[in-house]
Amino acid sequence: MPTEPYVLSLIFYTNKQKTDKHMLYMPFVQGFTLGASLIIAIGAQNVWVLKRGIARNFHFFVATICVLCDIALIFAGVFGAGSLIASNETALSFIAIGGAAFLFWYGLTSLRSALRPAGSLAIAKGEVDKKYSQKGALLTTLAFTLLNPHVYLDTVVILGGIGAQFEGAERWLFASGTALASVIWFYGLAAGAAKLAPALSRPRVRQGIDLFVCVLMWSIAATLVIKWFN
Repeated sequence: MPTEPYVLSLIFYTNKQKTDKHMLYMPFVQGFTLGASLIIAIGAQNVWVLKRGIARNFHFFVATICVLCDIALIFAGVFGAGSLIASNETALSFIAIGGAAFLFWYGLTSLRSALRPAGSLAIAKGEVDKKYSQKGALLTTLAFTLLNPHVYLDTVVILGGIGAQFEGAERWLFASGTALASVIWFYGLAAGAAKLAPALSRPRVRQGIDLFVCVLMWSIAATLVIKWFN
């Protein structure tokens, strides 16, 4: 039948178009999945956003700063800065020292908060808001974000190294996928913590959270010192 080869070629062409269309979005999906797997891991930055959400104290502002820093570092890595930062061990060492000192200090403040009598932990919302002004929230968020070598390794080196394998529009799609993962995670974390604030603000729960934060901050600080100076 003369029409048979034409029909078969038409079916093949149509399927190929669908496949190409689906393949076009694969870098975006890969970027989103990989970005989420790196961002969601428990760390100092996530705990800070969680605590601001529980306090309902500039929590969306803090989430916005985290997102903007992530996006800037992701795009810097994907479009060429990854190898430059990865090769600069002096800069990473200074970041490790500053990050370890900051995390130790923040862990100490959390420990002092946890050791207060249980009755004093029931802090009124207004008092919590007074603890961090918008400027204080901004500076602390930047410290948690930028004084952590793992942030650069995750966003700039790892994501940047993988994203650099794509070309043209695919590279933009990969970077956009990782950026979207950051947006969803940080705003979701801030909103979820604020929603659950009544339960999480109970004295004993806050005490447990403060102890957990202290242990986590000191563990990360110790890891930074051991990893970067051994």
